[in-house]
Amino acid sequence: MLAFDSTSGLLVRRLEIKRILNLREECRMCGIVGLFLKDKSMEPQLGALLTDMLITMTDRGPDSAGIAIYSAGKEDLAKMTIQSDTPGADFALLKDDLNKRIKGGLNLRVQSTHAVLELRGDQVVLTRSILKEIRPNVRIMSTGDSLEIYKEVGLPKNVASQFNVASMSGSHGIGHTRMATESAVTTMGAHPFNTGSDQCLVHNGSLSNHNSLRRKLRRDGVHIETENDTEVGAAYLTWKMQGGSSLGEALESSLEDLDGFFTFVVGTKDGFGVVRDPIACKPAVMAETDQYVAFGSEYRALVNLPGIEAAHVWEPEPATVYFWNH
Repeated sequence: MLAFDSTSGLLVRRLEIKRILNLREECRMCGIVGLFLKDKSMEPQLGALLTDMLITMTDRGPDSAGIAIYSAGKEDLAKMTIQSDTPGADFALLKDDLNKRIKGGLNLRVQSTHAVLELRGDQVVLTRSILKEIRPNVRIMSTGDSLEIYKEVGLPKNVASQFNVASMSGSHGIGHTRMATESAVTTMGAHPFNTGSDQCLVHNGSLSNHNSLRRKLRRDGVHIETENDTEVGAAYLTWKMQGGSSLGEALESSLEDLDGFFTFVVGTKDGFGVVRDPIACKPAVMAETDQYVAFGSEYRALVNLPGIEAAHVWEPEPATVYFWNH
């Protein structure tokens, strides 16, 4: 006959319920949105549409938020988006200070705590080095020909309003509202993460092998600034593409090399990609029309998009790479 200790049995049951609830909450964390426009006439609406989508996901992550916008820049000029906690002090004379050190002339466009430097592509590396010397408190959010990233601590509606994202136009963009689990709630810990020119990534989930992979990538010369696991995911894709892989091939490789639960949405200069891990614990829904492709962590993020009632709507399959480009 088996003996049963009701006290210990109840404790085990409570622990099991707690584990299940924690797993459900972990599988729920963070909100992702993305919008890839096929119809160029919609480009002036990109920022407004993304803002509405992101605000809808507020309850999935109230810690911080960010949006990446891909828009045509000036011919033969690259963009560097930078951030400062004291923009009045850091940005006031920055254009003049940089132009004293770099030939060719740079332009500076300030947007609240962020600013966009317009410069020649061959000046990016030098500018990064000079900024570290003359403005050590300035952080680089993104570099590329068309990419701008705006992110801060706070609710999505406040972050979007701070940068007037609704007024921005572009061909595609991705956004994220964060519920921190792996690192501190800071501007640098917010998504999206940019680790390669015009490449950025947002992530819902948790990578369990990010520490060992971070060490490997840094040894191989990949620039990683934070302890956030998502930046490691972005850097991994950069590393694979630097080795000759296409984005699709890099995303395929991530299914073998990255451990944990994840949904990735990735932006490139002319493209937009999605992949979920083989277990596909993290929620995701997509919609496609003749005008756009859209992604949301939940369908409610998509309900206000034009023509959504006639869209093809589906849940992306586990371990399957989806990619669109212009």
